[in-house]
Amino acid sequence: MFMAAATALVVAAGLGARMGESLPKQYLTVAAHPLLWYALRRLCGHPALHRTYVVLHPEDQFFSRYDWTEFGNQLVPLFCGGGMRAESVLRGLERMRAEVQAEDWVLVHDAARPCLTDELIDRLLAEVGEDEVGGLLAIPVAETLKRNDGERRVLRTESREELWQAQTPQMFRFGLLLQALRAADPARTTDEASALEQLGHRPRLVMGSAANLKVTYPEDLSLAELILKGELP
Repeated sequence: MFMAAATALVVAAGLGARMGESLPKQYLTVAAHPLLWYALRRLCGHPALHRTYVVLHPEDQFFSRYDWTEFGNQLVPLFCGGGMRAESVLRGLERMRAEVQAEDWVLVHDAARPCLTDELIDRLLAEVGEDEVGGLLAIPVAETLKRNDGERRVLRTESREELWQAQTPQMFRFGLLLQALRAADPARTTDEASALEQLGHRPRLVMGSAANLKVTYPEDLSLAELILKGELP
């Protein structure tokens, strides 16, 4: 049974350049709400999570334009994001230090993954809650993988055996994650698990869902909206 204290940290400091929009993608409207709202709704509403922090860009001009009062004291905005994901998470953790214990769990989630469900959170908590290292949601790679030769031609087909596609949330002890991110090479740290890997740890893989997609390109918004409309009352 999961007993340890758990807190969520949502990363929302990016500019979303690949979306081709002037508005950061976490504020793009999907099914009548900004993308960020869905992640915050799910995490703030989960009974096992003590609080949800959201890391924003220091010059974010959009967050204050929305009404977040429905989340009450469960939501804490942190205007301290950096230029890279690892930097944003590290700065967020540093700001949380006074309120979180080293042994507490932190679930780091992307604002651009709006389709997270309670079932996935429960599964992550149940499978990782007693793990010595921590773990992450992920799904086995199903597509055939091709290596680009640099000129948009196939160099070779890569084996997908034992390959998994990482998702979020990624769940680690606060103290261990802080230590890992402080020591990590930013160029090699594309997610929290990779920071732990650089210290020699082996995070647990927990089965996620293809529906827990990351909105990266414009066409992803339409797919996310279809999924979310199926959930909303």
